[in-house]
Amino acid sequence: MSSSYNVRVWAIETRVNAAGKSTSYRALWRVDKKDFKESFKLYTQADGFRSSLLAAQRAGEAFDVVSGLPPSLTRPAGDMSWYALTVAYIDMKWPDAAATARQTMAEALIRVMPVFVKRDKNGPDAKVIRSALRQWGYNTEYRTNREVPDDVRKVLKWLERNTMPVRAAVDPDVLRALQRAVTKRLDGKKFAPSVARKTRGVLFNALDYAVEKKQIDANPLTSVKWTAMPKGKRKVDKRAVPNPTQARALLSGVGALPRSGPRLEAFFGAMYYAGLRPEEVVSLNKRNVVSLPDPVWSDDDGEYVYGWGTFRLDKAEPHAGGRWTDSGKPRDDRPLKSRDDGADRTVSFPPDLTRLLHRHILRYGYGPDGRLFQAEQGGEIPMITYTRAWRAVRKVVLTEEQQQTPLAARPYDLRHAAVSTQLVAGVDPATVAEWAGHSVGVLFEVYAAFLDGGEEANRARIEKILAHKPRSDSEG
Repeated sequence: MSSSYNVRVWAIETRVNAAGKSTSYRALWRVDKKDFKESFKLYTQADGFRSSLLAAQRAGEAFDVVSGLPPSLTRPAGDMSWYALTVAYIDMKWPDAAATARQTMAEALIRVMPVFVKRDKNGPDAKVIRSALRQWGYNTEYRTNREVPDDVRKVLKWLERNTMPVRAAVDPDVLRALQRAVTKRLDGKKFAPSVARKTRGVLFNALDYAVEKKQIDANPLTSVKWTAMPKGKRKVDKRAVPNPTQARALLSGVGALPRSGPRLEAFFGAMYYAGLRPEEVVSLNKRNVVSLPDPVWSDDDGEYVYGWGTFRLDKAEPHAGGRWTDSGKPRDDRPLKSRDDGADRTVSFPPDLTRLLHRHILRYGYGPDGRLFQAEQGGEIPMITYTRAWRAVRKVVLTEEQQQTPLAARPYDLRHAAVSTQLVAGVDPATVAEWAGHSVGVLFEVYAAFLDGGEEANRARIEKILAHKPRSDSEG
């Protein structure tokens, strides 16, 4: 950690309640350009701590710019607490991490934290610890630049004193406990394979960071095989994917919902017909609609017909929550998934979506900033708005029995339906992968169940090879 001799220690601050009674005392000091504070119940405790700071300053100690403490008031080298290490790890990653990645790191480290907490019947409740870590401890922006509530500060200080040193991670018993924390929820049920993999990945990186900080000699996970890791590749649950009839019914049902429903028909249509991710649909702008042909009258059909259109996507706005974004807004402004900043992706979409978009633009137009899909009061459509609408339309369109299944449980299942439909239709996998923003390898892994055209098609092929129909026993 970097340190500084630029230190100022101020007078004790007295905290009072509404009645004017003193409730606590704060020691206040600054290291470099960062302010620190430590609360105490008694004045003598605060004054003693302040005296220790001044003594360290007079002795010429360099203060750590992250913790704000001099070496004489911190743990000895090689004895860093697990909480302190993980906070330093989050702070190191924070500036360059996407908002969703920040949240993923925090949640992963919260899952493994109980392994390192020392047993103390007088310690904070487990839920209180998780909340303090999620809202403050593992959030660099809020912990360093906001007023941390006194009760939360006490919890975090308790964790600093009552989590095991990092070196405990090499202990076989601790490693076994970590495996359980990574693979099983608090209620004993197994995490989904994707969750377990992400958690283990964050833990692995944090332990690599511990090696870098000279807290342990080697990452213990490099030599340990975790047999309890949930099995299973990343693949789409076929039960969740609506067929074309079901998807069209759901889209029409959305359009019939009150208030925001009509605004969302084309919104969800872009997920189904173009296979866009929700964060890509939210960010769609006039500049992204590079081809939207006007309808042409057809004498044969007796109606207007629409042609294929094209999007050229250049960014996404994933939802993470305002606590995790640099802007404080619910959505982050990011490059397209798995692409460099500035890279784009061209997506063709069928006439069905062209028709929906023409109707949408005719009715609502584009926003002042060119945004294609706007909320009723302007701006981006909130996540809660479209998720509520989706829950509502499932109740209207699906049978009670279907509602109890994974069928179209999330708007994201429309994207899965788009990609699977393209594969079943025989579109070249390389083209499908390009439109969807996948590598071909990921496409084969995630959508393997749809690459062969489906079970019915396979049965038809087998019957064709056999070239006869079986007779019943009664036919002799």
